[in-house]
Amino acid sequence: MSQLAILGGDPVRRTPFSPWPQYRPSDLERIAKVVESRHWGGFPLPTALAQDFCKRFADLHGVRYVLPLVNGTVAITAALQAAGIGFGDEVIVPAYTWDGTATAALAMGAVPVFADIDPDTYCLDPESVRRAITPRTKAIVPVHLAMRFTDMDALAAVAAEHGLKIIEDCAHAHGGAYKGRGAGAIGDLGCFSLQESKLMTAGEGGLVTTNSLEYYEALQTVVNCGRASLTDQYGRRMIGLNYRMTDLQIALLIGQIEMLPELRERRAAHAALLGELLSEIPCVRVLPAQPAMTSPTNYCYVFQYRPEPGKPAPHRDLFVAALEKEGVPCDGRFYEAVYRSDLFYATPANCPQLAAGRDVAVEYSTACCPVSERAAYHEAVWLFQFCLIGPEEDVRDMARAVAKVAANLDVLARQDPSLAGVKAMGRSQRARVERAKNY
Repeated sequence: MSQLAILGGDPVRRTPFSPWPQYRPSDLERIAKVVESRHWGGFPLPTALAQDFCKRFADLHGVRYVLPLVNGTVAITAALQAAGIGFGDEVIVPAYTWDGTATAALAMGAVPVFADIDPDTYCLDPESVRRAITPRTKAIVPVHLAMRFTDMDALAAVAAEHGLKIIEDCAHAHGGAYKGRGAGAIGDLGCFSLQESKLMTAGEGGLVTTNSLEYYEALQTVVNCGRASLTDQYGRRMIGLNYRMTDLQIALLIGQIEMLPELRERRAAHAALLGELLSEIPCVRVLPAQPAMTSPTNYCYVFQYRPEPGKPAPHRDLFVAALEKEGVPCDGRFYEAVYRSDLFYATPANCPQLAAGRDVAVEYSTACCPVSERAAYHEAVWLFQFCLIGPEEDVRDMARAVAKVAANLDVLARQDPSLAGVKAMGRSQRARVERAKNY
């Protein structure tokens, strides 16, 4: 049995994986043309170049309208504003996601309410959503996470029953589809991130999709400094800021959407192979297949660390640290339970909507979503998407590395937990995590 690299042995892999982002010579040519045009900004909205890109993106996802803007967090905020969500309204979001899903709601005066996730998809659990609904609830923001879709049929039934808007967070789902419907075309609006790690990127940026002309007009007003939309059929007047995307970013995105189908299929094929290889390794649980996902999307490959009960095993964070030392880029605490994140500062003092009109202010320190906490602190292992776009041997190396670490769990369990490089938790945090662990 080979010695683990984290303990001084030779790693499974020393060769870097494929670089990300990817680009082609044609991208450089297109950017040069934009530079030479001396029209670099995003006004008038949408520009001719943006209209070309938006049509391609709309066709790919089966949606009528697409609007580019500065980033994915602002995309959610603008979508909530266009949907009429106001000060103090409650918006249900998954507890296991990037903080921006929740802070976007806070930024425009709404109150995020955390619901738990499905243990087989890590996406929002419709029944947990149902339990979180109050008379103040106005919208739901499901996140299609990593490599799976939210159960949109069940969620749509809950939303229809209570008259709620659905705003899809599709930051991980470019080019994906659920039962033949494209990401961002299922709910009332959809929001995409174009940050550098995403499946399509302009370095930063975002997109909002909708099939509603009313919402599309409202979005243009919000993004374009409050100006009326070009069609202005609904005549909505809203406070707006300058959230326009530049043509330099659009120039990059045209190349990104051209590469997306090929890279998507390559990721899907390699993810399927990786699942087959990992399924044979003790302590690993592969997420079940999702037949409803008719076009795959793999922002990251996620599996569950499940050591055998009663046998010596290290904490998930040390397992991940050992895997990374074997040459596989990965993460365990890729996301935390948002209400426990160091980046989630929401209190009644800085977010007055948490107390306004309430007998008791919203207090996030008492929140507990056990499945989300189990994923965040004990179970989820994230492998980055660029590891899936190279040759098949890359995938086999990842599986070999996982198998090597799994074969050395007893040795790893005897090591100092500080090798994981993760800050120790306080007593109250440990108590919450133990509750989640035993859920």
